[in-house]
Amino acid sequence: MAEDWLGSLVSINCGTTLGVYQGKVSSVDQATQTISLRQPFHNGIRCPVPEVTFSAMDIKELKILDIPNGVNTSSSQGGGLDPGSSSLGHSGRSVRSGGGGGPGGSAPVAVPRKGNRPAPQQEVALSPSARASNTRGMSQATPKKNGVKNGGGPKAKDDECFGDGADEGLDADFDFEGNLALFDKAAVFSQIDTSERRGNGPRSRSTPGERTPSRYRHDENILEAKPVTYRQITVPQQGGKEYCTDSGLVVPSVPYELHKRLLSAAERHGLSLERRLEMTGVCASQMALTLLGGPNRLTPKNVHQRPTVALLCGPHVQGAQGISCGRHLANHEVEVILFLPNFVKMLESLASELMLFSKTGGKQVSSVKDLPDSPVDLVINCLDCHENALLRDQPWYRAAADWANHNRAPVLSIDPPVSGQEQAVEAKWSLCLGLPFPLAESAGRVYLCDVGVPRQVFQEVGINYHSPFGCKFVIPLHSA
Repeated sequence: MAEDWLGSLVSINCGTTLGVYQGKVSSVDQATQTISLRQPFHNGIRCPVPEVTFSAMDIKELKILDIPNGVNTSSSQGGGLDPGSSSLGHSGRSVRSGGGGGPGGSAPVAVPRKGNRPAPQQEVALSPSARASNTRGMSQATPKKNGVKNGGGPKAKDDECFGDGADEGLDADFDFEGNLALFDKAAVFSQIDTSERRGNGPRSRSTPGERTPSRYRHDENILEAKPVTYRQITVPQQGGKEYCTDSGLVVPSVPYELHKRLLSAAERHGLSLERRLEMTGVCASQMALTLLGGPNRLTPKNVHQRPTVALLCGPHVQGAQGISCGRHLANHEVEVILFLPNFVKMLESLASELMLFSKTGGKQVSSVKDLPDSPVDLVINCLDCHENALLRDQPWYRAAADWANHNRAPVLSIDPPVSGQEQAVEAKWSLCLGLPFPLAESAGRVYLCDVGVPRQVFQEVGINYHSPFGCKFVIPLHSA
């Protein structure tokens, strides 16, 4: 019986169009002259469907590769697709078919009769009566999907009409890592660089006799034509101390006499005291706004927590610089409390700055008793004068310095005196103008602001000057 050959491993050759299939026999239908294979392979590649059914007219050659041990090979009863076919020899292992049927039906597929087990790969042909002329052509073997055989639905018809077996191996995952390992990136880029250096690359635009320019990476934005000179400022009189910027540029300190000559030369060239006061006030207020919290503190939604600044000023130019800073702070919604003692005579510049400050709505006091008892957000110290050290003996000066030292608020000193003069108020930050003084450790961290002195004015007093500010107007300095 045909059922005795179920499970046998066979190879079916369907010609050049359909190719060769291998698999285990799952069913043999003698009535419809079909044979089905499970776990099929097509031309050595596993099929994406679990079972494939073949018609007798499609088969050119059938080879039995292996017979299960349970098959009784000693029986003489014939079996096959055609019950009437007995032309198959007992020792046959391979069956050939003409691949065509007569008018009455398809050519039968003969299955080896039970008998002695044949030798491997031995071929036995069908009898002439089993060979039919190949006049009807070959039809494509349609895979059996979900238990539906040929012609079982629209999908099967589409496969029969348009399927060519090209997508049968698409289920296998593509090995990206293995494919990438075949690409030698370093060798390819080395070959590209060599080609460009020889002048025949697509990005090489130089003539054969011209030197190819250097090529830079995407992060090499600065083209250094020559080494950087970090000592770009030289002074005729050293102040005894040197500073450096974040980028490493050296900024020497200057004595007060040289600094005074520089500002006098700037005034002769049009940089008046009023313009310098305005520039100093803008830079100092910008630094103070940053110290107060900047955009995290000064926002329209935070009007109930406006920062408070106590501004301590004396009756001199340094005091006028502080008042200019306080005016800009008040314009930026900062609560400014200005301390300035009463004097009969007052500098013209100081009076002008005081009048402008009064228009901002800031508070002005002349007694230390009117200063806040609770700590403020920032104290700006402008009590000291470079030319009159006797002011430190005045009662108002000592009282204001004591209040600042006991308020527990950070202190910013604007234009502090040189280190030879002891500072009564210990500062956390100090802001110098143009060029720094040699400040003591009690001055805190030193900053430098640009007050707009032109380069030629520096040269007039013997200072070889290159601006260290870059894109900023206030920069930090570090002890060299």
